Amino acid sequence: MNLNPAERRLLDAASRGDTAGVRAAIDEGARVESRDEELRTPLLLASLGSHVEAATLLVAAGASPDAQDRREDSAWLITGVTGSVPMMRALLPAGPDLKLRNRFGGISLIPACERGHVHYVRAVLRETDMVADVDHVNRLGWTALLEAVILGDGGRTHQEIVELLLTAGATPDLPDADGVTPLAHAARRGFDAMAALLRAATGRPGRDRVGGTFRA
Repeated sequence: MNLNPAERRLLDAASRGDTAGVRAAIDEGARVESRDEELRTPLLLASLGSHVEAATLLVAAGASPDAQDRREDSAWLITGVTGSVPMMRALLPAGPDLKLRNRFGGISLIPACERGHVHYVRAVLRETDMVADVDHVNRLGWTALLEAVILGDGGRTHQEIVELLLTAGATPDLPDADGVTPLAHAARRGFDAMAALLRAATGRPGRDRVGGTFRA
C-alpha cells in the first residue's frame, strides 16, 4: 500500500488503542481512510481491539464505520463479533449502514446472537433501527434466531437472546434453507427451555415431532 509515514503511524496507533498517537497522526495529515495490506482502516483496527476512545476520535475526524476489508469486515460489523456495546455506541454517530453484510451475508446482529453477546443484542435492538431486519437471512439460510438456536449452547444466555429476538418481532417459525424451524432445531438438540419459548411464540401445543418421534 502507498502509505506515508503519518498514515502508517495512524494505523499502528489505532490498532494499539493509542489515542494520543491517533490524534498526532491525524494532525500530521494522515488520511483517516488509509488502509493496511488487508484493506483495514484505522477505525476497523480500533474496533477489532475495542479501543473505544481511539474510535471516537476517528469518528469525529470523519472515519466511515462501513469501510470493508478483504474479509468484508467493517468497524460496524466487527461490533457484532466482539459484542462491544461501548464500541457500538461510539460508532452510531457516524451513521453506520445497519444493512451492511459480512462475508456470510449477515448483518451485525447475527454473529452477536451466535456468540451469546446478550448485552449487545439487547442494545442494538433498542438503540437502532435494526429491529426492522430482525428476520434477515444470511447466505447459509439462517436468521439471527436460527443461529442462536443452532450454534448456541441452549443455556441461559442464548435463551435470553431468543427472548429478545422474539420480543423484537422475530418470526418464530421462519425455517432454514432445508425447511427446519427454530423450534424443531431446539427440540432436536434437547434445548427444552428454548423450545418452550419458541413453542409459546408459535402457539403450538406441548409436543413436537422430531425425527419421526415426539418430544414433550
